[in-house]
Amino acid sequence: MNQGIRLFSTIVLAMFAGTKGIELQEQAAKKSLNVIFIGDSITEGEGADAPPVVAAAFLHQQPLVSQLSFSNQGHSGFTTLNFLPSGGETFNEVEQAADSLQKVNPGVLIFSIMLGTNDSAMDGPLGSPVAPADYRKNMMVIIDRLLQDYPGSKIILHRPIWYSPNTYNSSRYLADGLKRLQSYFPEIDTIINTYRHMQPKRVFRGDTAAFGFFKKNYRTYLKPEQGQQGIFYLHPDKAGAKMLARFWSSAISRTIDKF
Repeated sequence: MNQGIRLFSTIVLAMFAGTKGIELQEQAAKKSLNVIFIGDSITEGEGADAPPVVAAAFLHQQPLVSQLSFSNQGHSGFTTLNFLPSGGETFNEVEQAADSLQKVNPGVLIFSIMLGTNDSAMDGPLGSPVAPADYRKNMMVIIDRLLQDYPGSKIILHRPIWYSPNTYNSSRYLADGLKRLQSYFPEIDTIINTYRHMQPKRVFRGDTAAFGFFKKNYRTYLKPEQGQQGIFYLHPDKAGAKMLARFWSSAISRTIDKF
């Protein structure tokens, strides 16, 4: 009987030790993240409903995330040219945000980027219209500098989302702009593939599904806005911002275990 009790105790202790070991491994696998969201007015959003705010909340709930801080670096009307390191102020703001987050809570630094909507315009935003090859060049200049200045950082590139072909506010987008916007998608793929060989596990594919989702459901998730060619659809409404945040957070969470 005593031998049976001792055997049972040994088994229980082994099971406890094994369970504790698994818990420690899981805890060690969790990551503290600092996410900088770079983009235009779609990223900038509106206060607590902005996509970065909601995406950060979603990400914080992921099993592999222990702690998360973020900064919304979305700027209305901005193109890739506005974010070039040579441009100065805007790129400096991005790096200041990164430095601030890393100082308070050191962790994996992620730059989540969705740019291209304003680049695609026929005229209005800085540098528009930006040719596909120039879009790729600008993006790679931005990425190169971020990777250089933050050696442990990760870049996640999301495709820009759909807008209606009559979009024309203070800037002129229209069907030509929408066509140009989609011509950036292969350039994003090229960027990701290039860095996959140059700097493995540094630049990752982000969301590719939101464009089609908003194209199909624009009346439900994009704001109707009065423009110079009638009602157009460009910016997500509150529900749309939440959906975009889900697309972003899903794409980011899929890459966390690859870091």
